[in-house]
Amino acid sequence: MTDNTNPAQVIDDYLQLCEDRQLDQASSYLADDVEIIFPGNRTYASLQEMARASKGRYAWVRKNRTDYSVGERTATDGVTEQVVTSIGTLYGEKLDGSPFDGIRYIDVFTIRDGRIVRQEVWNDLAETGIVQTGIQHSAQTSEGIAP
Repeated sequence: MTDNTNPAQVIDDYLQLCEDRQLDQASSYLADDVEIIFPGNRTYASLQEMARASKGRYAWVRKNRTDYSVGERTATDGVTEQVVTSIGTLYGEKLDGSPFDGIRYIDVFTIRDGRIVRQEVWNDLAETGIVQTGIQHSAQTSEGIAP
């Protein structure tokens, strides 16, 4: 991890390493007991685990990081944590080779003792049909209505 004390820059550096698939170097930003939580409550304990699980969802994806917000809070154990929110849009390529762009995302990071202990990811990839969700909807055939 860098010696940079600007939490937003630390997160931006981390996200760039992730995008560049320099996962070993990006992992140095993470606490040993990190929680990485993606849409659908898919939880990972490492970047390598997250990357393996994401194969087959899209060909590739990157972020246009447009805004960061930084705050502090006191955890229940009395330790001060920094919370960094990254907001922007996703762009990339679907599995069929067609491009996508402008997909909203928000990531919330919790930093404790200089390491990321939690990364929570929200995005509209499923809502826009880029990826499939695990939720199946049933058609209401008696009324002829499909959700």
